Amino acid sequence: MAASMACSFFFFFDAERLAEAGMPALDACALCTKPLARDSDIFMYRGGTPFCSEECREEQMQLDAVRARQAARRLRQYASGREAPRGHQESRKVSVIS
Repeated sequence: MAASMACSFFFFFDAERLAEAGMPALDACALCTKPLARDSDIFMYRGGTPFCSEECREEQMQLDAVRARQAARRLRQYASGREAPRGHQESRKVSVIS
C-alpha cells in the first residue's frame, strides 16, 4: 500500500512530455532562459509559455504588443496599395504597344 501511494505523487515537471511540438519546455524562462527550479514560482503567459518572474512575463507581453501593432500597420499599408508584400517586387512599368 505504501509503495503504491509513493508512486502516485509526482512533480508537474515529471509528467510533462518531452519535445512536444509547439509547447515550450517548463525547465527555463522563455525570455531570459534562466533555469526554473521545481520549487520556484512559474509565471505563465499565452497558455503554456513559462517565465521566471513577472518582469520577464511583462516584457514578453510588451514585445508581443509591439509586434502586433507593427503587423497591423504592415497589413494596412499593404491593403492600401502603398507597399508590396515581403519578397515580392512590385513593378510600376506599363507596356505600350504602338
